[in-house]
Amino acid sequence: MGPNGCGKSTLAKHINGLLLPTFGDVYIDGINTKNEKHFMDIKKMAGMVFQNPDNQIVASTVEEEVAFGLENLCFSPEKMQGVIRKALKAVGLENLEKKGTYSLSGGQKQRLAIASILAMNPKIIVLDEPTSMLDPEGKKSVLRILKKLNKSQNITIILITHYIDEALESDKTIIMENGEIKSYGDPKDIFSDFQKIRSGSFLPLETTDILFFLKENGYNVSLKAFDATSCANEIIKIKS
Repeated sequence: MGPNGCGKSTLAKHINGLLLPTFGDVYIDGINTKNEKHFMDIKKMAGMVFQNPDNQIVASTVEEEVAFGLENLCFSPEKMQGVIRKALKAVGLENLEKKGTYSLSGGQKQRLAIASILAMNPKIIVLDEPTSMLDPEGKKSVLRILKKLNKSQNITIILITHYIDEALESDKTIIMENGEIKSYGDPKDIFSDFQKIRSGSFLPLETTDILFFLKENGYNVSLKAFDATSCANEIIKIKS
């Protein structure tokens, strides 16, 4: 997370070799991204999903889109079909193989972009603001899939976002500013530091805003009650 221009997307593009460092080195699973012999290994290991899926989708049908990367890796047609089915099922797009990519919803297109990366069997998926163009339901769907991939398939998910509620779903959060790390740690600790968040580039959650106001006025409430139910429970404790 961080303000526009702080270096989030630039850093992300270094992870799968889209950009190479002008000084220093970037290692992915022990491989230097500058090593030309391992160019494709880096691409396979770390997949990138961009903000607008329309800029990433190249094929006319769902099946062909997932097959595109596999063809570049010289998969046989027989093996390819099994991989495509597995990838589409993982993102909830099974039975849509023949559907035109142009007719998909925004959320479906973003899930298709994830499936195309997933078919390459990556260890890391980097996503650059993947939910910013989605409606609330599409956003929930994509985040649910990302958590499932992380927990059930042990894929590292690196998510660039402007939304605190998305960051709260992570194990660790990094706040960047001017190309440097400003904060790093448990997101609940970071986003309960109301003064720091308010002085930065983020709008605090409404729940945090309410609880901080109560705390400033002498009430003993937790600033880590981020969701509406937890916030309500903190207020109920005051009354009781």
